[in-house]
This record gives sequence, C-alpha cells and structure tokens, in this order.
Amino acid sequence: MGPLDGYLPYLLNRAGARIAAAFSEEVRPLGATLQIWRVLAALHERDGRRMGDLRETTSIEVSTLTRLVDGMEKKGLVARRRDAADARAVTLHATPAGRRMTRIILPIAARYEKVALKGFSEAEATVLKTALRRLFDNMDGLRKS
Repeated sequence: MGPLDGYLPYLLNRAGARIAAAFSEEVRPLGATLQIWRVLAALHERDGRRMGDLRETTSIEVSTLTRLVDGMEKKGLVARRRDAADARAVTLHATPAGRRMTRIILPIAARYEKVALKGFSEAEATVLKTALRRLFDNMDGLRKS
C-alpha cells in the first residue's frame, strides 16, 4: 500500500470519480448529465426548491447552477415560478418531461448504489453514509480557520 492508498481525499476522489464517470456515460444518451440528475433528484425529493436550497443540496456552485438550470429550462425539464409566499423569490419545479426523465434515471441510480455497496451489510452502508455526511460537514472547519 503506497502513501496515496492511505490518503483520504485521494480515496474519496478516486471512488467518486469512478462512479461519476460511469454514471455520466450511462445517462448521456438520455440527454442528462450528472449535474442535471442532481437537480432532478433534488426536485424529486422536494419540488419547488429555491436556488439557494438547490445549491446547498446539489453542491453545485451558484453560477454553474444558474447556467445549468437555464439549459434545463430550455430542454423543458424544469420551470421557474414566482413563490406565492414571496414574490421576489423564484422556485424551481420539474416539468412533466423532467419527471419522466427522473423516473427513467431513478432505477439507474439505484443500481449504481447497489453495485457500489456490494459486500457491505446494511449497517456498514449506514455507517459509511453517516461518516461521509459528517466528513462533508467537517469541511466547514476550513472556512473558519
């Protein structure tokens, strides 16, 4: 085992990049990208999100997210609407085409999770996911130091 094999950022990036590349290749013929999928999955979880909430949920940088949503709107996958409670705010909604794409990609995403977690018990998978969430949150400490 070399020094890289023990370096957490390397291991995380290596695993994430492998999953992302294969998933991206599979959804490309559907007219989707990994980032489009993140937005659609977030809207599937809760439709009518504001852009700031989407940025937090998807971890996509604001300017990239704005361009992405513009493109998704042109493709007819999402629609922006004024928030009924706050006319200054805009919410994002999946269109029927966006929901159709989501229904097609959901089983693909489930298969990727199943393959990635092969050999993990349910308890191990839960511990791994909890640890990754905590690791993500811990990175806020870099901003404070």
